[in-house]
Amino acid sequence: MSPVFEVEDLRRNFGGLAVTNNVSITLDKGDRVALIGPNGAGKTTFVNLVTGNLKPHSGSVRLDGVDVTRFNAMQRVRAGLVRSFQVTRLFFDMTPEEHVALAILQREGRSGRMFGGYARMPEVMMEVDDILSTLGLLALARKKVGEIAYGQQRLLEIALALALKPKVLLLDEPAAGVPQSDTARIERALAKLPADLAVLMIEHDMDLVFRFAKRVIVLSAGTVIFDGSPADVTRDAQVREAYLGSYANAGSIA
Repeated sequence: MSPVFEVEDLRRNFGGLAVTNNVSITLDKGDRVALIGPNGAGKTTFVNLVTGNLKPHSGSVRLDGVDVTRFNAMQRVRAGLVRSFQVTRLFFDMTPEEHVALAILQREGRSGRMFGGYARMPEVMMEVDDILSTLGLLALARKKVGEIAYGQQRLLEIALALALKPKVLLLDEPAAGVPQSDTARIERALAKLPADLAVLMIEHDMDLVFRFAKRVIVLSAGTVIFDGSPADVTRDAQVREAYLGSYANAGSIA
């Protein structure tokens, strides 16, 4: 089976510094992979490169066998590569139902019909309800986003990504800013993601990383220094020195 997502020798320089230094990774359908590393490791630059927000100086990105290196960001979304964001980008006066319906209609090229009565489109409403139910948001479907908790807003952001029917989902710190008491909501939602969806998660919460990921990739100074199992990453001397430090020494993997 061919990988659904392939990054080969991706490189981006800023001045004389290689911020992304010949990075190569692959994801298969259903993969649950965490991308971790210290601040300044190049994680955000890497994600901006693979999503089309930055152009690489060399290397390639392939999605389901198609070379998308020259695609812009929207073309990559349409091809099935979707990113959630570290900071929510929602409309506080709109409801979760309206957000997800708009995303579905945009995906289908029918966004002009959004305010012409999406509620009278049974196929759209069925999909909206299914997505909101998966993320535990159905009871909040008609509340204004400004009235729901921040953790629920982060879940809505994942719902919007799912509405675009991705083949590969890049989760950019889904638990960032979420109170510890709400992290379990994020974890339950991640556990309900489609089984065949390949997910790459960038996250600093190491407990969440080790509960979510079946594979961990570590970036340091723009270079992949580890790609393997969560069990092995804490035993890797280079990773311990570059990033995990006291976390690995404490043996606190959940």
